[in-house]
Amino acid sequence: MSAESERKTETIPQWKREEVDAIVEMIESYESVGVVNIAGIPSRQLQDMRRDLHGTAELRVSRNTLLRRALDEVDDGLEQLNEFVTGQVGLIGTNSNPFSLFQELEASKTPAPIGAGEVAPNDIVVPEGDTGVDPGPFVGELQSIGADARIQEGSIQVLSDSTVLEAGGEVSQDLANVLNELGIEPKEVGLDLRGVFADGVLFEPEELELDVDEYASDIRAAAGQAFNLSVNAGFPTAQTVPTMLQAARGDAKSLALHAAIEDPEVVPDLVSKADAQVRALAAQIDDTEALPEELQDVEAAPAAEESADDQDDTASEDDASDEAEEADADDEDDDDDEDAGDALGAMF
Repeated sequence: MSAESERKTETIPQWKREEVDAIVEMIESYESVGVVNIAGIPSRQLQDMRRDLHGTAELRVSRNTLLRRALDEVDDGLEQLNEFVTGQVGLIGTNSNPFSLFQELEASKTPAPIGAGEVAPNDIVVPEGDTGVDPGPFVGELQSIGADARIQEGSIQVLSDSTVLEAGGEVSQDLANVLNELGIEPKEVGLDLRGVFADGVLFEPEELELDVDEYASDIRAAAGQAFNLSVNAGFPTAQTVPTMLQAARGDAKSLALHAAIEDPEVVPDLVSKADAQVRALAAQIDDTEALPEELQDVEAAPAAEESADDQDDTASEDDASDEAEEADADDEDDDDDEDAGDALGAMF
């Protein structure tokens, strides 16, 4: 603690010193510490929020001067939070990361009525439909605030969605009364995170507002692209080596088939290839009497079995995973064709 801080602590009352010590202890016990705005939250709701946060976060409310003093004493960069300690605020501590804290606080917010003199946080809209109010002076009140209201079918109805106040506008008493009568709660009540400090970094709300599903999708896409790049560039990693080996094995087998290398793993495919070629040749001869008896009734092999040359063992640049499956398929040995063996035996 600096000499200046020591001089300040000497002049403050004991109860304030104890309060600062308690705030410092709270700050030092959490990995993430933030400042939240609590203005406009009724006492009962604030207590409910504290109870809901129990087990995941701790909210500490005190005088702003004492909060600032505690942040200064802890130092370690936390004094940067002092710029957010204005108005009605509190400190919140958690061992969760700042993103989780922001999402938790946003999810805990609840709709609430808005009072006269407050600023609209967003556009206030009176929705189309039956208000459920019997014909009377209330229709005039709706029209006076800008709602498209009429008396129809024995009740007051709003004929179209009506924006009665744009975001940033001040709520009048008449508007507050109408919204209360309709049960419209245009604002959300909750703890607004102004800033949070974690791992030496200061985060502000706009940096923490993420679409989690979109973020996860981006991560999956990036991982897939990195995988494909690694495979196609021949860069081995623990994740890509199995696929690269499968692709290499498929390429080697394709080369062996084209070069007619008599390897034990390739011979069955070479026999099938030769059989398909014999069948194709026999089918082109019009004079069946010129053929050995075993080949006189032989038909050309189906297109899918004509030649192993047509197999595509080349790695796909768009999807290395598909390439691995194709390589596995190429590795399967074709069943021996007894008729083909007899035909080859008769010719040679």
